[in-house]
Parts: sequence; C-alpha cells; structure tokens
Amino acid sequence: MLEKIKSLAKQYAPEFIDVRHHLHANPELSYQEFETSHFIQEKLKASGIPFEVKATTGVIGLIKGKNPDSRIVALRGDMDALPIQEENNVPYRSTRDGVMHACGHDVHTTCLLGAAKILNETKDEWEGTVKLIFQPGEEKNPGGASLLIKEGVLESPKPAAIFGLHVHPGLATGKMSFRSGKVMASADELYITVKGKGGHAASPHLCIDPILISSHLIIALQQIVSRNNNPHNPTVLSVTAINGGSTTNVIPNEVKLMGTFRAMDEEWRFKAHELMHQVCDNLGKSMGGEIKLHIDVGYPSVYNNEALHEVAWNKAGEYIGSSNVEETEKRMGAEDFGYYSQQIPGCFFRLGVMNQAQGITSNVHTPTFNIDESAIELGMGMMAWLGASVYR
Repeated sequence: MLEKIKSLAKQYAPEFIDVRHHLHANPELSYQEFETSHFIQEKLKASGIPFEVKATTGVIGLIKGKNPDSRIVALRGDMDALPIQEENNVPYRSTRDGVMHACGHDVHTTCLLGAAKILNETKDEWEGTVKLIFQPGEEKNPGGASLLIKEGVLESPKPAAIFGLHVHPGLATGKMSFRSGKVMASADELYITVKGKGGHAASPHLCIDPILISSHLIIALQQIVSRNNNPHNPTVLSVTAINGGSTTNVIPNEVKLMGTFRAMDEEWRFKAHELMHQVCDNLGKSMGGEIKLHIDVGYPSVYNNEALHEVAWNKAGEYIGSSNVEETEKRMGAEDFGYYSQQIPGCFFRLGVMNQAQGITSNVHTPTFNIDESAIELGMGMMAWLGASVYR
C-alpha cells in the first residue's frame, strides 16, 4: 500500500502542481472563498467523491473504504488567503490586488485534493472512512474550524483522529516535522480604552491624564506575566498600538490601546484574563480614570495527542525515511486547528518547502513567500498514507 501511494503521488504530482498554480493565482480572503469552494467541489465531483457544504464555503468530503465503520480518520486543509500584495514574479502570481496565498493554504488545499484522489482510487485496498475537511477562514476570528464544529463536522460520522498539514519555510523540502503535546499558542486580541479628563497640557493638575495612565498600564500588564506565570509555561503579552492625543498642548480625554495575548496552557490563559481585568479596573480607579478592557477570545492552543503523534511520526519515517523526520519547535503563533485538537485526538505537522539553492526561503505572511513545489508530491502522499493506514 505504501509503495502504491508513493507511486500515485509521483504520477499525479504535475496535475496537482497545476492545481496549486490555479489556487495561488486566484486567492480569496477569509469567509469569501466562494470560487475556491466551487473549484474544490468540481474536483470532488470529477472523482466521484460525495461531499456536503458547511459554513457557507467549507466542503466536507467522505471516502469509504472496506468496512467503512471500522475506523474514521479526518484530514483537514484550510483554503483562505491573506490581505497581502504579492511581489513574486512567477507565472501563477496572484491576479487579485492586495490578496495573496502568503501562508501556504493553496498548498494545503492542493495536498488534500491530491490525497483525496489517491485515497479514492485505492479505497478497495484500505479499511475505514476518511473525512476530508476543506476549511474556510483560518486566518480570521472566530476561525472557520469553530464554525464547522458548530455545524457538526466532527459528527456523523465522528472521526477518531484528525490530521492537519502546514508548510514550513524554514525546513528543507524532503523533510517533515512533528511535535508531541503543546505545539502552538492560543491567541486573544486585547482592546483597551483608557478614559480620563482632558485639558491644557500646561495645567495637568486640572486633568486626569489618560496617556500617563496608559504608560502605567503597559508596565502593569507585563508584570502579570513576569510575576504570575510559571516561567516553564510559554506566554506572550504584547501591546501593539497606542492611539491618543493629536497635538502638543492638549491632554486628551482618552487613549486606545490594542495588543495580543498568547498562551499554551488553557487554565492559565483564562486566569490571566481575570488578572488583566483586575489590573485595568484597579489601576484606572487608583489614578482617577477608567480603563475598559475587551478581550476578543480567539483560537485555543494546538495540542498534539501523544499517542497519535507517535503513530504519525512512525508513519512519516516509513514514507520519507526516519532521517528526514524532525521535531517541530514550539511556536507562539496560533492556528484554529486547535479547535479540533481540543475536541478529538489531533496531529498538526509541518511540511518542508524551503529550497535555498533556488532562493525559496521567505517566511509565511510575507509578500515573497513561495515554495519548492516538489514538496507537493510528498504532502499529498503523506496525507493519503495517514488516511489509509492510521489505526489500521
């Protein structure tokens, strides 16, 4: 089975490189993936794979092998793009101003489509059912994963495990990386309004200065992490924007701040939320003003099930050789795959796409991000191998 999947991945790789070119040239922003969704549906129809549409643009396919109820595995690929102007000079460059597949979701969708074709052609040779999840809106709250889960994507049938693949521009093509346990952080957005009493800058004693209050607040928020969090528990709290005042001789009435909070421990995450509210309330009152904090609760942390990680690591070793399998570093970036991995055993792994000799080294979320497209053969083959063999 392994050799057959490898052979089919090699055979179909040129076809799916063309698929990637089409997707890359026609990117769509989060929750606006209408053409992408239609394209995926047409590809599944052409292969005779049944599917349904959820969360407006999500496409959920189902491939049944022998004894379809014996095991159920889900494979997920996201499909939205970013609001970035592409600077690559390639024939498949984005045709849409200000929109680009700068995070590799075109690759993820391509690999899942390729895996679907392989799995469908070999369904008489493996047991169980594979659920294909083509997911919208990974790049924007509340996260397409959360919407699909609300619409029952993890039910009827319920997968025993889910796998997700992500490009890794810092890992050479031909390699994959995995990590057990905590992999990526949660992500919450902070919106703060500091209210005071404005007036003449030469008479601060007649004012309640929200700029001064804001400066104290920023330091106090940092102390939540440095004085309350276990240092072995990765956490980031960053204030990223301060807006207030417009001239040199006027103290403003209010200042607005924005920031992000990232954590890998869900219990600590929500304890920190409480502490942030307490600091804002108490500091505002102590300085005669008012601080209002809104936390837009975002994606949960990504946690790779230990047993599933071990299985996937071994499967990758079988597919590409154990010397090409590495450990993924912990990242404070976020991924809405965390919604799935908090519900059922999940494994989120990385596909190497870097090629230094060809100058393909740009990071994700940059206008020059690109991949060594020989990685597509490995990505689609590995996803098919996981779908056909895990829990066999």
